[in-house]
Amino acid sequence: MDNHPIFAEHPWLIVTFGVAVLFMLLLDLGIFNKKSHEVSNKEAITWSLVWISLAMGFSGLVFNYAGASKFYEFQSAYWIEKALSVDNLFVFILVFKFFDVANKNKHKVLFWGIIGALVLRAIFIFSGAFLIELTYLNKILSYIGVEGFKYNINIIMTLFGLFLVYAGIKSWSAGDEDEDEDYNDTRGAKLIRSIFSVSDKYDGDKFFTYENGKKLATPLLVVVAVIEFTDLLFAVDSIPAIFAISNDPFILYTSNIFAILGLRALFFLLDNFIHLFNKLPYGLAVILSFIGFKMIIAPFYHIESVVSLMIIGGVLLISVILSIIFPGKKDEEIEEELAD
Repeated sequence: MDNHPIFAEHPWLIVTFGVAVLFMLLLDLGIFNKKSHEVSNKEAITWSLVWISLAMGFSGLVFNYAGASKFYEFQSAYWIEKALSVDNLFVFILVFKFFDVANKNKHKVLFWGIIGALVLRAIFIFSGAFLIELTYLNKILSYIGVEGFKYNINIIMTLFGLFLVYAGIKSWSAGDEDEDEDYNDTRGAKLIRSIFSVSDKYDGDKFFTYENGKKLATPLLVVVAVIEFTDLLFAVDSIPAIFAISNDPFILYTSNIFAILGLRALFFLLDNFIHLFNKLPYGLAVILSFIGFKMIIAPFYHIESVVSLMIIGGVLLISVILSIIFPGKKDEEIEEELAD
């Protein structure tokens, strides 16, 4: 793992990243999605390709100015976040179904959810990098006068690794527990209801409405809060995972944000073809456990980023192929069986 922070030498890459993201968000919200509408498969595919192309283009700049090592770190962190976020999208689908959100309003909810994620991920990644730097065991031992410790063990990284192995095993056996969850009883929903009086009815894509002269929050605001808190919980898995790839916070943040920004388009594809990805959660469980194992053994044996990238890509590919060969049931088929 290369410890040299590339953005210290190339600060203009930060500017390039910031300008590109801001421009695309303004373009997305201000022009293409100014009015709420149902996102078609064609539109979702187009935007997915746009965001992936931007990420690949930026990784090309990283390769050109910082070399192959940083390029592989970016690519690995990007695809790990992309893969683990798919699990998040499965829950988003259940949240939208639970609150009966109209298809044309889903994009707005996801947009503001992602805006929140931009801020939260920055806090997690940069504070995490700072804490990791302070918790190398040989540094701690040197402070108390013990020198010559052979292995460069990091306490937080080891704990993260153990947690990810546990999370992967738990995720494999979780099944469909989320489908039975009452999302009105989650922290996000409770927070909004504790601050605002909430209407029982939607008012288009508005977050607030008036009833009998009284200003009320709409259920759509509750949904945004549930989505934000859900992303916060999933970040507990994904953020430690990417620290197994790199300790450069700028590599981690830029790759993370490019991955997140493409999730809205991916959501609509997943929502329409969820039965074709029924084996993907098992692949994600394997990836979590692999990353956790990599973090645990890192002081003794370093798995190169390019190898991690190949393993992650292979697991995802196998998961998708198995999902296509053994597809799950569509909602319509399930409903017909229940009706019978």
